[in-house]
Amino acid sequence: MPLDLADYERKSAEAVMAFWGNREKSRQKQIEAGKSDQGERAGVTAGKNMDGFIALIIDIVKANGLAHAQIHQQRAVLTLPGYFRPTKLWDMLVIYKKQLIAAVELKSQVGPSFGNNFNNRTEEAIGTAHDLWTAYREGAFGKQPRPFVGWMMLVEDAAASRAPVRDSSPHFPVFKEFQGASYLKRYDVLCQRLMQEQLYSTAALMTSPRTAASSGEYAHLSDMTSFKTFVTSLAGHIAAEAARLG
Repeated sequence: MPLDLADYERKSAEAVMAFWGNREKSRQKQIEAGKSDQGERAGVTAGKNMDGFIALIIDIVKANGLAHAQIHQQRAVLTLPGYFRPTKLWDMLVIYKKQLIAAVELKSQVGPSFGNNFNNRTEEAIGTAHDLWTAYREGAFGKQPRPFVGWMMLVEDAAASRAPVRDSSPHFPVFKEFQGASYLKRYDVLCQRLMQEQLYSTAALMTSPRTAASSGEYAHLSDMTSFKTFVTSLAGHIAAEAARLG
């Protein structure tokens, strides 16, 4: 039976439009209330910017055999036990027959500042995955196959995110992949290495300009980190677990 990608091309474009539209609505609402956050933070405090992607993931889960799975989105039921810390809050969890099927993180970053945020996102992604897999090894989720663990980052396609960046490393050379690499390129390398090191089942990078609020435009830097690869890998895992668990 072929995998069902749930019309992801149309729905992902709609999710991108919602992302930019919700950011602007949140910003305008705070301005009108006279209590706007500093800078770009005004566009993210509503917490609904990535909901379109969550809806698409839910459609993929249901379309590939796990229509009756528990799909958690509410904050109170999104925690998993960790090994280096008591719990970790995820963006979305899929549980079926008391087994963890999938855990997903959906992140975004827009300008004008990309430098500090890139480092923070990198450390967070690596730490989160290492914590989960160590907890899995130690039996935190019981005896079960490895779950799908996904990480998706949507980054604004802008001059600042595409510009070459210089680094200072006076004692030892920076890996050549990072030398003069833009922040978009750095995110692409990060996603590839998160998968190569088996920290995530799939890690995807989407780039999108602010004008995509009306067009839904988005792109990828490499096939390995494309959103199509993300949804295909997820659909395959869901179908396999549906067959295994009946």
